[in-house]
Order: sequence, then C-alpha cells, then structure tokens
Amino acid sequence: MDKKNVAVVMGGYSDEYKVSLKSGQLIYDSLDRDLYNVYKVVILKDEWYFIDDRGNKAPVNKADFSVNLNSGFNVQFDVCFNIIHGKPGENGELQAYWDTIGQKYTGCGFYQSALTFNKKDTLAVLSKYGIPSAKSIYLRNGEAIDEDKVIEELGLPLFVKPNQSGSSLGITKVKEKTELPKALDFAFAEDDEVLIESFLNGMEVSVGVLDYQGETIVLGITEIVPHKEFFDYEAKYEGASEEITPARIDDETRKKVEDIAKRAYDSLGMSGFSRSEFIIMNGTPYMLEMNTNPGFSPASILPQQAKHYGISIKDLCGNEVEKALKK
Repeated sequence: MDKKNVAVVMGGYSDEYKVSLKSGQLIYDSLDRDLYNVYKVVILKDEWYFIDDRGNKAPVNKADFSVNLNSGFNVQFDVCFNIIHGKPGENGELQAYWDTIGQKYTGCGFYQSALTFNKKDTLAVLSKYGIPSAKSIYLRNGEAIDEDKVIEELGLPLFVKPNQSGSSLGITKVKEKTELPKALDFAFAEDDEVLIESFLNGMEVSVGVLDYQGETIVLGITEIVPHKEFFDYEAKYEGASEEITPARIDDETRKKVEDIAKRAYDSLGMSGFSRSEFIIMNGTPYMLEMNTNPGFSPASILPQQAKHYGISIKDLCGNEVEKALKK
C-alpha cells in the first residue's frame, strides 16, 4: 500500500500562530507513520515553507502547494491537515485557494470557515434554526454610537468584542457607561466591526463537536471557570482559568447543550473539528461563537475532551485525514 503524503499546515497571520505551532506539533507527532508520510508546513505572512526535523527549510510553491526538497525530490500532498488558528486558515482564505488548485484538506470548506469567523453572521444564521444568543448591537468603525441607547437596550454590564478575531483578543467587560469608548477603541484595534452584547450571567461551557466515523458527536462539554472576570486571552492561553471536563451540569441540561451544539454544527454543514462556546443561563444554552480550528496543543480543550471521551489523538487525527482523502 502506498503511503499518503500529509502536510500538517500550521502558523497563520495573527498572534495566534504561536498556539498553532504547538497544535501542529501534536498532530504531526500523532499521525500514524505506518499509513502516512507526514510533513510540516508553516504558513506565515512573509513566507510559506516546509521544515524538517533538523530545521532545514524549503519554500512552498504556491502554484500547486508542492515542495521541492533539497534532494531534488518534488512532494505533492495528498492531504493538507489544516491547523492554522485565525487568518488565513480559519477564515476561508486558504480553503478557497486550496479549492482553486484542487488540493484536498481537512476540516470545513471555505464558506463555513468564512461564516463562522464572523460572529454576527454566524449567530444570525443560527437564529433561524432556533439557537439562542445574547442581545447585541453591531457597529462598523466610524459609525456614530448613541451610548445611552446602547445601555438602555442591553443593560450593564455588557461586553464589547471584535466581530472577527480569534483567541478572545480585544474583548472588554464594561460595567460603567464611562468605560464604553475605551472598550470600543480596544475592540476596533482588532477588527473594523464590533459587537456589543448583553451580559449573560451563567456558566460558560466549551463544547467540542466533530463528525467521527460518519456521525456528528459531542466530544465533551467543558466548564470554564475564569479566575478573572471572563474567559479572555490570558485565561485561555496563560492558565488564568480552570477547565472542568465534564461540566458540572445535570443530565437534562447536558442533553440540551449537546442537542443545540450538534444542531448548530449540522445546520451550518460543518465538518472537522469545532468548538462552540455557550453560556447556560436559567437552563438555556446561549451561543457565543463557533471555532472551526480550535486550539489543539496538549493543554487545549479539544484533546482533553477526546481523552475523556476515549478517542485517542491518533484516531482523532487519522479520522480527519481519511475523510479528506474521500472528498
């Protein structure tokens, strides 16, 4: 049997590239070498390159995403395992390019990536499927804002967040009207569009959903207990939160969360890894966002959920490659 060539594609154009390199390393280490030749490809703003275990680099040919190794050997990849967090691998740009050149890849397609990278549009589409979310006001950079009207509509405290940014960067919890302008500036530094959301006072959970061996499964529900006011970048990546898997919820609520998370996944026509964030308030799960390329470093939520579910990382990653090969 011929081994398939798999490129684990990591990096990205945002600050999240550091996390992506760790996620990529775990997948690179976990893929079955009896079935695949595994290569590492790093995509950064200024260069796209292949790198071997000794640190030797070779550029990626963007015409067909092949790599010419030093030995004069040209490698084409049967599958690209996409584990880029943020742009361009989580917002649809890379998927559209791969579609155009006929390159197979893991995870969802370009439309789902672009849609889910836009919080406002995701929640708008999902509301049609009866999936609740916080009350929100959407703002473009430069648009006038009536602060009193915002506070009257949403109440205090409220959240200000960039519409398109991964990793919880640029988010502020606003408790006083006077804090609003600074919070908006902070969010607009990350994106030209901002969401102002009502505060949902409840338990935050992170739900891993994927299609595994032909069915949509919920890998796990993880309760997020931030040591700070909310689950921000620091809490996510610098350990300032406690993550409890499985979440401390009763069976009825668990079933509600599982059903809604699966419904969101299937309604959007998703495939591959996903992690959705919800706040459970008075027994109802309200959706915050969906990540289509969630963190996959050993400390990340998804690998922890898989361990709890009883699926090995090797099987989890192999399943993604096999699905992509069948596309």
